[in-house]
Amino acid sequence: MQENYSYPLDIEWSQTEMIQVMVMWQTLEDVYETGVLVDDFKKAYQAFKGVIKSIGEERQLGRDFEEASGYSLYHAVQESQKLSSGMKLKMNA
Repeated sequence: MQENYSYPLDIEWSQTEMIQVMVMWQTLEDVYETGVLVDDFKKAYQAFKGVIKSIGEERQLGRDFEEASGYSLYHAVQESQKLSSGMKLKMNA
């Protein structure tokens, strides 16, 4: 993992859309570094999906972020689906 890396963003997005995607990446970082409530993760993911509608684009952005950070969006989403509301989502890098 690199210590300093850029979030994968698209300059075509509006400011609001960029913020929603950045919140997803920040939440994903928190999942791996400290853990977050699964409800908070799912809320960030739903906002992210409001911007990123195609699964292909989601996968590409997720791969780009994982390559830069070492944190997997795919694995975090899979794990979040196993947890009940109120539980903490914590992943190991």
